[in-house]
Amino acid sequence: MAFQFTDNNFDDEALNSDIPVLVDFTATWCGPCKMLSPIIDELAKEYEGKIKIGKVDTDANRNISSKYNIMSVPTLLFIKDGKVVDTAVGVLPKAALEARLNALL
Repeated sequence: MAFQFTDNNFDDEALNSDIPVLVDFTATWCGPCKMLSPIIDELAKEYEGKIKIGKVDTDANRNISSKYNIMSVPTLLFIKDGKVVDTAVGVLPKAALEARLNALL
């Protein structure tokens, strides 16, 4: 299961992480987000200990969503050493996500 990032834990858990991070900005009402969610959960298991993978509910965590100018969901941020190194908007196939994650390692 993917980690749950919030306004309160984002800096500690994502920006200050010792390992790279994938953050999925999502919303409960979003159809494409629901399509992407099981892929994110699978990747969280497969990359456990190597890359921290989690989700931000944009409706419940407006501060962090605003800070990163999230205008549409799903939006994915790839973070390494506290900096956003890649972004993606929309649903990507698992293989494309794996390629981007492997580039973080």
